[in-house]
Amino acid sequence: MKKIVLITGTSTGFGGLMARTFDREGFTVIATMREVNGKNAEAAKELNALPNTEVIELDITSDDSVQNAVSEVLSKYGKIDVLINNAAVFSGGLTEAYSIGQVEKVFNSNVYSVLRLNSAVLPGMRAVKDGLIITISSSVGRVSPPFQGIYNATKFAVEGLTEASYQELIGHGVESVLIEPGAFATEIWGKSGIGADLQEVAEAYGEETSVMQQNFMNAFGHILQQKQPDPQLIADAALKLALTAKGERPLRTPVDPLANGADVAYNEATIAAAQKWMGEYGF
Repeated sequence: MKKIVLITGTSTGFGGLMARTFDREGFTVIATMREVNGKNAEAAKELNALPNTEVIELDITSDDSVQNAVSEVLSKYGKIDVLINNAAVFSGGLTEAYSIGQVEKVFNSNVYSVLRLNSAVLPGMRAVKDGLIITISSSVGRVSPPFQGIYNATKFAVEGLTEASYQELIGHGVESVLIEPGAFATEIWGKSGIGADLQEVAEAYGEETSVMQQNFMNAFGHILQQKQPDPQLIADAALKLALTAKGERPLRTPVDPLANGADVAYNEATIAAAQKWMGEYGF
């Protein structure tokens, strides 16, 4: 039987590319998204037309929606071999200018969603002692640039959760790993996201900070426009992990063509440092 891969957030961006990439490779792809009969109807129709892909409704922010979607897949196919936690929202703005309620919304989409999906698929994976979970993190889960601190914090959280669960799950035949994209010009930047909502706090920082924020955004946009890194690199990285033998997959796969190798060097340096640090505690 073909391997079953469930991918979240496939209406656009990395998710759509991954669905098409895994479909071409012969996987049975469960492409999930919200509003398959609403605003994402056209995207759903295009993916459903692929030979190995089925689109189902899934809202990553809803416990019931996640459970219903996973139950539907397990009822029909009997297993989920690979889960790709891809869906997320962007959030930009001064860190202090977020209300706690707004922060909770970002974490619900970017962190709690990962916990929901993992908890839904892991019992089946552990039962057969086999499975792979790939979570799409970000380079800003390792370094934290200004004016998107809340978004960065969600990616740092995902990094911590996955690093711990890797060790917890590996003895049960399941691997939980990360892909860390750098900046890519995907549709996430064109969506409204969940921004800072305390306007009076942002205004209190004054014109100088506002100009600094705008300059940061302009420089970032200019680099993306100039370099135009190919988002297919993320889909290819996910496929490579899925095809790699168990036990040979790295915990982290940095993919940032704009970094000129700095992302890989950072990862290698932190692996060595972390091993030494944990070794002092006997791990």
